[in-house]
Amino acid sequence: MTPPDASHNRWSDLDRPPLNATALRRGLLRPDALWTSLEVVESTGSTNTDLAERARAGAAAAGTVLVAEEQTAGRGRLERSWTAPPRSGLFFSVYLEPGDIPVERWGWVPLLTGVAAATGLAKSAGVDMSLKWPNDLLVTVEGEERKTGGILGEFAGDGIVVGLGINVSLRAGELPAPTAGSLALAGAVSTDRETLLRAVLRSMEHWYGAWKAADGDAAASGLQAAYAAGCATLDRSVRAELPGGASLVGEAVAIDGDGRLVLSTEDGLQQPVSAGDIVHLRGAAGGLT
Repeated sequence: MTPPDASHNRWSDLDRPPLNATALRRGLLRPDALWTSLEVVESTGSTNTDLAERARAGAAAAGTVLVAEEQTAGRGRLERSWTAPPRSGLFFSVYLEPGDIPVERWGWVPLLTGVAAATGLAKSAGVDMSLKWPNDLLVTVEGEERKTGGILGEFAGDGIVVGLGINVSLRAGELPAPTAGSLALAGAVSTDRETLLRAVLRSMEHWYGAWKAADGDAAASGLQAAYAAGCATLDRSVRAELPGGASLVGEAVAIDGDGRLVLSTEDGLQQPVSAGDIVHLRGAAGGLT
């Protein structure tokens, strides 16, 4: 008998078992819950692309969660790619409809997701997490800040799709870049992806509920303060690489009510940055990220 092709065997890497969709639904889907459906697919190009297409076609209900065991064309900010071995991380997107919340406040949803992911993973994996504005999740590996996750939000249909990619069990030789890390390499006490996913989604349900109850007011809901408390970008010298090719250097001093990063520049001005790529210069952690 010819043995099955290991590359197509869901159990080919016994350290990375497949997700149990039934158990996840049982733990997360309740009549009064934020999450209304949860689907796990073996492989897809991008969960964000798939869920956004469904939302635009009216085929996704608010509270939909789409999880992939593998992403072959995962997308990050600025059209960067995001790749990882099958079942080595959490790759998922959610669809939310903030409804009557003013659209100008919807930009807080990806930041809210960062707070939820960082707090959920810190509790369930036992790893110190921090946030790099606007949407990177950082861990410490061998004394250095490393990116272990990213968040991407995009408007679709009547709401917003938010995707997360989180490196869970990646080994050193599997990292896509020297600046990348994983929960395992950061000393996680658990790399059980079902435990981690439940923790992140429950944390997100908590923060999203608080934000909606405050009519999207990040200060009143506690979200603004929580983001600032966990943000590794604050109190550091940074370079903001802005859309169009310009750049701005200054000290990151605040996250304002619109979720923008406020830089104090050499000329004494305080300049809010709403979009761009942030480079951590020498600062609190003593390195460049």
